[in-house]
Amino acid sequence: MAAAPNEQDAGNPESVTGGDPAAEGAAREPKYYRLKKHLQELTQTQPPGTPVPPERTLAGEFDISRTTVRQALQELVIEGRLERIQGRGTFVAKPKVAQSLQLTSYTEDMRAQGLEPTSRLIDIGYVSADDQLAERLAIKPGNRVLRIERLRLANAEPMAIETTHLSTKRFPSLRRTLDRYTSLYTALGEAYDVHLAEAEETIETALANPREAGLLSTDVGMPLLLLSRHSFDTSGEPVEWVRSVYRGDRYKFVARLQRPQG
Repeated sequence: MAAAPNEQDAGNPESVTGGDPAAEGAAREPKYYRLKKHLQELTQTQPPGTPVPPERTLAGEFDISRTTVRQALQELVIEGRLERIQGRGTFVAKPKVAQSLQLTSYTEDMRAQGLEPTSRLIDIGYVSADDQLAERLAIKPGNRVLRIERLRLANAEPMAIETTHLSTKRFPSLRRTLDRYTSLYTALGEAYDVHLAEAEETIETALANPREAGLLSTDVGMPLLLLSRHSFDTSGEPVEWVRSVYRGDRYKFVARLQRPQG
């Protein structure tokens, strides 16, 4: 006659799992993280454009609420692993564009990635330099500055909003000159014999406001990469001050670091 299990055995988790550590770990793992891990594996094994199962299906499969499913999906959208298309559903996203941190133009950067760069002019006009902008461009406060705002695209997909400021005193008639060139840096080099040599660039994070979200075809509040670039020519004179916002779900920056010698 088999012995009845004692009280201690009845309360021992190993009596349920058969002493299997893997089964114990799965039992302790929150359902939310099981779902997110499952979705992460989906993004790693399936090609871009693969549809994600509907919220109702995922909620039933993992025995969690649809609110929790939406939270997991949203986090993966923010990370750039998934892409949500209004009215169609959620899909595995394309890999992020990886750009090296170097003093090159947007056109050069995208072509190096095998992508076709295009730009759409949002606004161009003149503004008066405040104290901060005047200092950056080495001009007097109140002097005119050419402000160029462009939407940057790669393979027709919106990637960034770039706003460039240049001194009109140093670059007279630049607004008309740009009509003859597809690249600002090419125009500066060929029309004004000014060549960029170095820049200081700062990278921060920001959240998309309604205007930025509309231009970049993303959601309000989505993370953006905010870049500020102060560029100088071969003689050390300031050339431009640029503020750019890039889609955080489609873009990442790569830097190669070396330890200082000595």
